[in-house]
Amino acid sequence: MPDLPPTTDQALPGSPPGVPSPVGGASVFSPRLRGFTLGILLSVGAVAFESLGVATILPAVAGDLGGLGGYGWGLSALMLANIVGTVVAGTDIDRRGPARTVLVGSLVFAVGCLVAGLAESWGVFVAARALQGLGVGAIMAYAYSLVGVAYPRHLQAVMFAFLSSAWTIPSLLGPVFAGVVTTALDWRVVFWAIAPVTLLLLPLVLPGARRVSRERSAETASARTMATPRRPRVSAPVWFSVVLAAATSVLLLGLEADSLPLLVTTVAAGLVVAVVALRRIVPAGTLRLRRGAPSGVVVRFLLCGVYFGSEAFLPLGLTSVHGLDVTTAGLGLAAGALAWTAGSFVQARVDAARPGTRARSVRLGFSALLVGELVMGAGVVLPDVWAGWAVVGWTVAGVGMGVAFNASTSATMAETANTSAGSISASLQLAQTLATAVVAGVGGAVVARLGTTSGAFGTVFAVTAALGLLGVLVAGRVTAQATGRSEDTTTR
Repeated sequence: MPDLPPTTDQALPGSPPGVPSPVGGASVFSPRLRGFTLGILLSVGAVAFESLGVATILPAVAGDLGGLGGYGWGLSALMLANIVGTVVAGTDIDRRGPARTVLVGSLVFAVGCLVAGLAESWGVFVAARALQGLGVGAIMAYAYSLVGVAYPRHLQAVMFAFLSSAWTIPSLLGPVFAGVVTTALDWRVVFWAIAPVTLLLLPLVLPGARRVSRERSAETASARTMATPRRPRVSAPVWFSVVLAAATSVLLLGLEADSLPLLVTTVAAGLVVAVVALRRIVPAGTLRLRRGAPSGVVVRFLLCGVYFGSEAFLPLGLTSVHGLDVTTAGLGLAAGALAWTAGSFVQARVDAARPGTRARSVRLGFSALLVGELVMGAGVVLPDVWAGWAVVGWTVAGVGMGVAFNASTSATMAETANTSAGSISASLQLAQTLATAVVAGVGGAVVARLGTTSGAFGTVFAVTAALGLLGVLVAGRVTAQATGRSEDTTTR
């Protein structure tokens, strides 16, 4: 079974001073890292396959189970539960190492897929999506955390690009597979096919994760011994993540209220409580856009609000406005995901040659994402326009997303110490899931009120375009000030 290389290896010639290199060469596929790398990438690939496949067939699932009125919850439930799963996983990784998270997260994801395939009502399906979200949060948190602590720094940008590339085959096969299976058999088969994958990959990931956990336990043993108060079994960030998910749910439910006073009251209450809880989870200074890692979390929120918020309604828009079938509509998702992969590898090469240009890459990527999103939106909402423009626009958006996502992630993790890699990666994943849940929920409320009309989809894409414009403006704050040192982060 693959194991993680010891952290005391000699650095290879040409490596940055003090940066250890894995045995077997400066490559994420060197002999000692190969199995570990494949296990991480394939686990993320399983999540990607589920994400793209379900996004493609969600209109058919909602129609079959009577869920078009609550369409947004098909995604929001997964993402809100993802928040809890991410924070729980990040906290546990920092405290005990990633081994338990790898095992439990894979199991929960598999059970969630199984239950979704058995659902006979929209409510049960939404609950199963929430269970999947807990597993997805754990899987993504341990994937990014393991890159941060198990790979030498000069390989991390490359590994982040490979994590993006883990979406390549799922982006080619996921939408097509899901569409064909739904048409020929039943949408339930899609979930049943994905359910066992993460469990089958445990022999590749778990041994290395256990080694990291053992090393983490050894590093923190003396600190635990000297601590006088007993550490609570459930940390404050975990509780606040539950509060955040609940408050966001209240906010989104309020948007669906028929009474204006009830709408205003629930939305305001949910928003206030969500902001208070969020401040206790994310890095200090996040809500004030402090340079470095705090702004990196905000940038991740904006990026994913634009991309995933738009992606959630692309298949529904193409099937509703243009009358396309689910398989054809899913090709737009495939084009965007492939373009994302291409953009991430281009950025990785630029980063290797000019590592000081990450902020510029984030701004450039955001600009391309915004332009592509506008073209895609026009292609969806205008019934007399060729639907292919939606695919063209989404391809441009995918390139921009790949560039900006990889550059911002590398910049953020570069300022992260090994001991906080779990919490920072969890904050990044939390921002991603929260943005997706909120935009999908807002979009779902719009569709519930206006129906599957051009006006509804135009409103949704106008919201995501506004987030993209804001992202262009704040992109430069992902890196620390010119001194090369991060600002103080003791207060929010």
